[in-house]
Amino acid sequence: MSKLAGKIAVVTGSTSGIGKGIASAFAREGASVVVADLVEESLAAEVLVSIREYGGEALFTRTDVSDADSVRVMAEQAIARFGRVDILVNNAGIFTESLVENMSIENWDRVVNTNLRGTFLCTRALIGQMLARGNGRIINIASQLGQIGGEAAGHYAASKAGVIGFTKSLAREVCKRGVLVNAIAPGPIETPLLDSETEEWRSGKLAQLPIGRFGLVDEVTPTAVLLASAGGSYYVGQTLGPNGGDVML
Repeated sequence: MSKLAGKIAVVTGSTSGIGKGIASAFAREGASVVVADLVEESLAAEVLVSIREYGGEALFTRTDVSDADSVRVMAEQAIARFGRVDILVNNAGIFTESLVENMSIENWDRVVNTNLRGTFLCTRALIGQMLARGNGRIINIASQLGQIGGEAAGHYAASKAGVIGFTKSLAREVCKRGVLVNAIAPGPIETPLLDSETEEWRSGKLAQLPIGRFGLVDEVTPTAVLLASAGGSYYVGQTLGPNGGDVML
């Protein structure tokens, strides 16, 4: 039996990378998926086709997660189409590199507003209808850098550490009301984001990883399926780490 049969999921930042993989994995398990992304709809064609090929309904809504009005419209469109949202995956995020001593305020704000403010805005827009039903799952995509920090990534690490703290706090607020909130903190995963890194960075990071290789999107998506499904019913405020040993807790 499909683990997410009949469920409605919103996955932000789901036209590429981990978000795209989660959207497709959810559809494979029986869910219909709202693809919320900042790109033009034409760039969402591949993931929308994948969702529909697995038998799920798919809806694209162009969304800037850092903008409250854009998020409100996304939530309204999702509810208008499906009547409810059972699962929210806050995956949309950006990464830039800069030493703090050289970092512009604009760079800091852009990363924090997308990664942390966006997680808050999307959660606030959709959690009310989950609480009203007494049922829902929220999965926040953090990063191992939110746990260990990263050189030239103070803004990114701070935003992802904030996501982890937000996850724990929200989980305490709502778990007794039927909504379970958890996070996933992947290590370096082979995605377009990783492709943009220099060869020097890639070789240095590989040398640090106990497993000796970067991860694959398909090695992250099963964790998202677990947290969204009945099998994840006793996970509350947890941060699960498919990271190749970069963080060991």
